Amino acid sequence: MAEWLDEWLRMKARDIEATSIHGYRKSLIHVYDMLGHVRLQDLTEDMVQDCVDRMVAQGRRRSGTPGTRLAVSTVQHAIDRFRQALARAVTRKLIPENPAKFVRVSLVDRKADRRERRREKPWTVTEVQLFIKGIQDDRLHAPLLLSLMGLRPAEVCGLRWSDVDLTLGTLETVSTRTMVANKTVVEKDTKTEAGERVLPLPQGVWEALRKLRARQAAEKLAAGEAYTDSGFVVVDELGVPVNTRQLREQHAHRLMGELGLRKVRLYDARHSCLTYLANNGVMDHILAAWAGHTNVGFTKKKYVHPDVEDLRAAAVVWDGFHGGETARS
Repeated sequence: MAEWLDEWLRMKARDIEATSIHGYRKSLIHVYDMLGHVRLQDLTEDMVQDCVDRMVAQGRRRSGTPGTRLAVSTVQHAIDRFRQALARAVTRKLIPENPAKFVRVSLVDRKADRRERRREKPWTVTEVQLFIKGIQDDRLHAPLLLSLMGLRPAEVCGLRWSDVDLTLGTLETVSTRTMVANKTVVEKDTKTEAGERVLPLPQGVWEALRKLRARQAAEKLAAGEAYTDSGFVVVDELGVPVNTRQLREQHAHRLMGELGLRKVRLYDARHSCLTYLANNGVMDHILAAWAGHTNVGFTKKKYVHPDVEDLRAAAVVWDGFHGGETARS
């Protein structure tokens, strides 16, 4: 089984990027451990189901006590990848059918996971607005605003001044700077073709980028030969590019703490942004294009999360309905 997974990952590497392959291999680590020794042709549905149940019950390796419960979402991600690998084995006629086809995390385990695992919610609109107000004097004000208008952290860190038109007020996302295993910086194209997009700049972001451009010119003059003219928008005082870990964990999280706000992933600001756009009448196809997605349904399902305040308007409508009923009675 381990040999086939290795072969499948080599085949996948032809179609997806190195960072994604790293994620695939990481998600399959428990499968390698539990089923890697099994002969591919001997694998049964019961073996796969037992692997899934064991992963849920005692799969955690880090960020907690080894041998404790693994998040159901992590297990589902792993079994999805494993199912794909076995489907390819069926296509190659190495096995007659996919033994993982009907394997799922049990309903009992899914319910237990929802009860026990605390999920950090994206910021509300109020929290986003408080953060924006609190970072106005921060050196990286403009890059943080870019994150708060729906760009991925890797897109923000990969943005070059050549991609920004400060005359027309637009930016183009053509490359990213991401990290593998939170250690190695990788510069690459956007994740998908839809990720290559031109976005108009909101007025506040436009002005913040103008100020950042001027500030960097002054920093370059002051630093002289010590300055690194990398061309990236997000750089430190000496022009050295900032990576995603530095932007989101070292900088954004520090600011969140100083402002007394919940520390959330900077990526989750993307969810808040797209939810706000959806709640304010932006059409679905525009929402997907802004997010850099090809599938409108995916954008709505994964990124639009109305909270209780977003639902308040529905309560007001119900008041009118109930009032009408009372008047008629």
